[in-house]
Amino acid sequence: MIPRLKPAFDGDELAAALRQPSRTDVRQFERAFAAKFEAADAVAFPYGRTALKMFLEVVGLTDAEVIAPSYTCVVVQHAVMLSGNIPVFVDNTMTDYNMDLDQVAAAITPRTGAIVATHLFGFPLDIIRLRQIVTEAEQRYGRKIWIIQDCAHAFGARWKGRLVCEDGDAGLFGLNISKVVSSIFGGMLTFNDRGLADRVRQHRDAGLQPGGLIKSWLRFAYLAATYPAFHTLPYGLVHYLQYRTTLLDRLTKAYHLDEEVRFPPDAGTQMRPIEARVGMAQLRKYGWMIERRREHATRYAAELAAVPGWVLPPVPDGATFSHFPVRVPDRQAAVDHFARHGVHLGEVVEYSVGHLPAYRRFSEGVELPNSLYCSEHMINLPVHPQLSDAQRRRIIEIARLIR
Repeated sequence: MIPRLKPAFDGDELAAALRQPSRTDVRQFERAFAAKFEAADAVAFPYGRTALKMFLEVVGLTDAEVIAPSYTCVVVQHAVMLSGNIPVFVDNTMTDYNMDLDQVAAAITPRTGAIVATHLFGFPLDIIRLRQIVTEAEQRYGRKIWIIQDCAHAFGARWKGRLVCEDGDAGLFGLNISKVVSSIFGGMLTFNDRGLADRVRQHRDAGLQPGGLIKSWLRFAYLAATYPAFHTLPYGLVHYLQYRTTLLDRLTKAYHLDEEVRFPPDAGTQMRPIEARVGMAQLRKYGWMIERRREHATRYAAELAAVPGWVLPPVPDGATFSHFPVRVPDRQAAVDHFARHGVHLGEVVEYSVGHLPAYRRFSEGVELPNSLYCSEHMINLPVHPQLSDAQRRRIIEIARLIR
């Protein structure tokens, strides 16, 4: 079975993981990451959600409103809640699936403390207009409104030639195996302000535990397991265990906590050196990974326009395509159709956060129809770098069988 995602791990990542650890591994990874994405500095975390929570703590936000899209990963709002702040939801557009900036402007109040601007699926949000909206609101209310560019899907995405992570006060990245760049697990914040980066690093070091050798061994075991697990032949078994049995539920629910406002059990420990070394190996092949994703997306866009009922995404300059999202009339029918032909489709964001039970009280009176519709009608075609041209052609053939 062709997997919906596959980390671009080869011998380089395994060799990096097996190297002798050094106390400077994480700091070297931070510096390399900052250089790759044109930032002054970067600070590493065990998860992106931990990074966001600690950033909000460092800048002193408590009981403040934090605006974010409803159609995004729920861990964004988990971080907002666990930092003692209040989530405010806005709907997304039906073009690039990013948050509606008209709604962002309308949602800002004197209590607004931050905006988490998600660049979903690798599509860049209009950072110029967002900056204008925030500047006008800061002048109107006489207070700082922090901008966090959520780049978990948007490594290297650019708006009018500028990296989206360059704008605002911080760029937020996730580094798990589903991301464009992976350090097994992990997260990163990038900064243009070295002083702010230093404050965040100090807060991290004071608030997170070292993690220890057990965490390192578990990370290595997880890395080693990805090699057979995502191979085309055994992936069929993995798919069966995930969707036809409950055997993988415990591991899945430990990290994807959609219904409960909490973090994974190891979210309070530092990134380990093994993760940093794997991340360094990934950065060295970053250019190739992005080009392969763009190549896959371009071919899909050119060859799938006539599939009945499908609404294809835009292919804008500056997009990096963490996913290739397609709006379909019946998601389950599409998923089942591809599965019968040996392809696992991704679904990624299967919910509207504002409609989840834990967050419904924060979205009362807020219209989020696009978010709800997308949560029920979106699929994602495989675009991972190790997808072969032959596999891509097979996926296109299967899509054309839809009537």
